[in-house]
Amino acid sequence: MSPSSDSGQGFEYRQELAGREIPRSREGSRSPGWDEPADLEKDPAGIPDPALIDVPIALRYPERHSAALPALAAAQRHHRWCSPQAILQAACVMRVTPGYLTSVATFYDMFELEPAGEHVVYVCTNISCSLRGADELYDALEAEVGDQRDITLRHFECLGACDIAPMVSVDQIYYGPLERSDAKRLVGELREGREPLPELRLALRATAASEIPEGTKQ
Repeated sequence: MSPSSDSGQGFEYRQELAGREIPRSREGSRSPGWDEPADLEKDPAGIPDPALIDVPIALRYPERHSAALPALAAAQRHHRWCSPQAILQAACVMRVTPGYLTSVATFYDMFELEPAGEHVVYVCTNISCSLRGADELYDALEAEVGDQRDITLRHFECLGACDIAPMVSVDQIYYGPLERSDAKRLVGELREGREPLPELRLALRATAASEIPEGTKQ
């Protein structure tokens, strides 16, 4: 039965959905911790004192709340993840509570809330990539990474590069389209300190303009 504007049918549809478990991917669509309950036993958070916090970053914005994303990004680059200390330092610079920045960090998937490896690999598993074999690619990468913590591997809801599906982001650089067989080489080249699959780097792909014959009107 499909939803209807009719109140009776709409009620029946809601009753039909009641109690049905909505399936999610293994990683879900939010970063770890987004659904953890608040700890009501903790003391209310205050704004950190700059005199007491060692802060390696400095940001200046006319409206300090506008600096939330760049401040968290800078903290993550410095610490490799949004650790409690990183959030405390960013909150100190911005003059906001750590809880405010934590609420922002838990909303955006690209902020790591757990210790990350030297390299971070996101595998897009949204519909376009999934139809092109992204789930099998993820499984192959997972097998190659194994239990070692030097590479952080995660599903990602969408990376906005459907034209090169299935694709991955490696340390914020896009590569694709990949085959399942590319997993071994990708992980191996990362661990050797080399750029993985350089011929599949999105930035090196030919553009439409570069393929227009010389002298042809554009």
